[in-house]
Amino acid sequence: MPCQHALCSKVFTVTTSSKPFDLANLDPLTAGIFHAATSGERSTRLREWLQTEPSEAQLNAVYRELSSKDKGVAKLLKERIDEIKRSQGQEALASDWAQKAELILSAPRLNMADALAWQRDAAKAGAPLSRDPLATLKVRLLERVKGVEDLQHQVMVQRESAVLLAQRIEVLSTKPMAEAQHGQGGLQNDVSQWQNQAQALTSNGSWASIDLKYPSQLEVAGQQLQAVWDAFSAALVSANAAWSDAQAALPPVPVWADEIRRQRGENVQAPAPAASPVASAATEKAEKPAKPKVDPAQRQALREQALLTVQPALDALEKLISESPGAKLTEACAALQAILKTHGKQLDTSLDERLHKALLAAGDPQGWPRWVTDQVRLDLVTQAEALLDANKTPTLGGRKMQDKLRQLRDSWKQMDQGGMPNHGLWKRFDAACNEAYKTVLAWLEQMKKDSADQRAQRLALMEEVKAWTAEQANNQDWRAQLRALHQFADRWRNAGHLSEKAFSEMQTQWKGVFKAAAARLEAAQKASIERRQALIEEAKALAAAPLRVDAVKALQQRWQVEAQSVPLDRKTEQKLWEVFRAPLDEAFQRKGNDRLTTAAPLTAHDRAVIDASKALDEANAGGDAAQIRAAMATLDAALRGQAQQARQAAQAPTVAPVSVIDASASPAAATEATAPAEACADANAEQSSVDATAQQVQPAAPLVAAKPAKPVIAVRGDDRPGQKKTEPAAGRDGGRRDGRPGERGARAAGERGGDRFADRGARGNAREGRDFREERGPRLGDAAFRAQREAMERAEMSLRKLAAQAHGETLTRLMSAWQDRQADALPSAQDLGRAINAATRQAWAQAISQAAKAPASTALLRLEMAAEVPTPADKLSERRMLQLQLLTQRNQPGPSETWGQDVAQVLSGPHEEATARRLQNVLKSLLRS
Repeated sequence: MPCQHALCSKVFTVTTSSKPFDLANLDPLTAGIFHAATSGERSTRLREWLQTEPSEAQLNAVYRELSSKDKGVAKLLKERIDEIKRSQGQEALASDWAQKAELILSAPRLNMADALAWQRDAAKAGAPLSRDPLATLKVRLLERVKGVEDLQHQVMVQRESAVLLAQRIEVLSTKPMAEAQHGQGGLQNDVSQWQNQAQALTSNGSWASIDLKYPSQLEVAGQQLQAVWDAFSAALVSANAAWSDAQAALPPVPVWADEIRRQRGENVQAPAPAASPVASAATEKAEKPAKPKVDPAQRQALREQALLTVQPALDALEKLISESPGAKLTEACAALQAILKTHGKQLDTSLDERLHKALLAAGDPQGWPRWVTDQVRLDLVTQAEALLDANKTPTLGGRKMQDKLRQLRDSWKQMDQGGMPNHGLWKRFDAACNEAYKTVLAWLEQMKKDSADQRAQRLALMEEVKAWTAEQANNQDWRAQLRALHQFADRWRNAGHLSEKAFSEMQTQWKGVFKAAAARLEAAQKASIERRQALIEEAKALAAAPLRVDAVKALQQRWQVEAQSVPLDRKTEQKLWEVFRAPLDEAFQRKGNDRLTTAAPLTAHDRAVIDASKALDEANAGGDAAQIRAAMATLDAALRGQAQQARQAAQAPTVAPVSVIDASASPAAATEATAPAEACADANAEQSSVDATAQQVQPAAPLVAAKPAKPVIAVRGDDRPGQKKTEPAAGRDGGRRDGRPGERGARAAGERGGDRFADRGARGNAREGRDFREERGPRLGDAAFRAQREAMERAEMSLRKLAAQAHGETLTRLMSAWQDRQADALPSAQDLGRAINAATRQAWAQAISQAAKAPASTALLRLEMAAEVPTPADKLSERRMLQLQLLTQRNQPGPSETWGQDVAQVLSGPHEEATARRLQNVLKSLLRS
């Protein structure tokens, strides 16, 4: 926008034509920016001046003067100057990239790489792609690229259409003649339409810009389709002629030829499996223009010429290698490589190995590529042929065979890329792969069948679960239901493999069916958990109150009933049980601690038992069996109170207890009264001995004669109908053992003239006051009881260990004495144990001291029979024969009776490792008996 002030125009005209701006001219030009009082006012005036669109020279001049006075306001000028410079640079960039885009678009053949890279490179350079002309050029390039890509895609579709049309023609050639004639018209229209579409593609403006491979592919597809159609049309014309003329030649199509033979009345033979003749003819006709045949003589001439050219160069290189081995012959190697690049394709394989070795020796790391490639291909052929053994049996399973074949074919494709083909090796490789693929086909069929069977099995299982759910609608046996559900789940899990898609679909259905089947059980488990939670709260309340054992037992019984009626998950049930048991355990533990804290002080008897237990532990730590046994005897005496009684007899004065007995009572009554008094005195011996020295003996109170013990009456424990347990058994009190009527012993008394059981009652009455139980000491306290029990257990364990150790040492000494043939080293009879007497040991010593005799195998077998230890496998037959012989010998001592003599016979023989091992196993058992 031009400045409206006349003064500004005049000053601008003068200054631009004569001299640079000065402050006197700049201030009126900028509407008084330099004479403004404040920075805000200068900013306002500067913005108003910038709206007039001043030139770049004016902006620079004002910026130079203003930057030294007010940098904040000068910053606005700096931003405007930078923006102007940026816009100028973008205009230059836009011009340059617009020229590049025009060059790409104006080229006769669009370079796809340059077109796709133009936008990326322009954006990296900072070109304004969003403004014209670059925005328009970008759209044009994108449309051009899209048109080329669409054309390439149409070519690929057209090529696939040609393949499908050729397949339709081949299929129609296998149909009857009438059907082929009927479909000929439609096929002809389709072929013509395809040709028109292919012609339209070639006339497209972007045809010259597509990739070079697409035109050749479309041309080959058209030639293939035309060849197939021409062969089909010619075969159909020949078939029509043969149908109307019996002398005409038959068409090359087997189906039509057979049909014409049947029409002529000739015999029709089974057609041999072969490729479609239409396809074969079409293939031959299609290959002729694509790859014209070469005259064999010409091919041979080319090979001879290539051989004559390569042979001298190879000989020269080999000569140089032999003259200077190990040196890098770069020039000679490059010359040979240049010759091979020209004549290598015509060269046969006779020189491949020599060329490869020569190139490697000359310093070429790759060698002759065709030789290396053929070696890799030969290895692939060997691997493919190894997939089937000599009997045409696959060496791998279906899945592994499929993966291996895919891997081999991919490797072959990689070798074919950029390399020369080898048709001979390819035929061998393809034949081996096709033969091995039959195994994959059989496996796929089996997998399909198995998948169908497994799907049917799973569907049947779901129906079975649905029927089971309906049957269990009123059943309360939750354990049986849980067991059945687990079985259903296991059957579903083991039902076999399905594809992921099929399994996901059926898994959803199965979850719904199984959830419906387990709904009642889950509801019962939920209710059971709630009831168990209530029992847990009762247990906590019961544990907080004074402990009642009967209430605890009743509560635990209710828990067991609940646990047996409704089963839960193992972890959940265990967790609930632990929570339920914890407060009760704490209550019992608290009760035990209270009992220990409130227990009475140790009595003299308890203290004596504890001291004997400590002495037993000390003897046990010493490891001496004799001391341990002596300490055990001392502890046993302390338990019975013998030591305390002996100590009381030596220390306490003898005080006769005063007893008052009725003088008028009979002697028998006096005796009966005295016996309980003595028993009572024995029971209270501990307390009386403790208080004997502290208190005076008080006269004992009159003792009342104890009531006679109630006679023991035999009671039947059987479950006869009508028999009560409280009734005396028949035949025990006056009855006979066999239950018949009559007095017991009556017949015997009559026969013998007296009753042999006449005084039985008197004798029984005399024994009523006698206690036949084993005498024992006073009752022990808890601490003394635990101390003596633990000490006795540790002592018995130590004795067992010492006995085993001594037994092992004795066996070792016995084996060593036998090996060294030294009778003096033989253990004593006491060390050998109570099973060996002096005579037996003397016989063993004589056997060891004598010279070694023949091995006593029979004696060793008898020893193994006596000890009942296994016999080695190679000796089992001999042991069975010996057992049969022993069965036939009557009144002969058995192996268990003569094992001492048998050991002497074995010791008289030579010491062998196997025999010694067998003898040691036998003596381990026999010496302990």
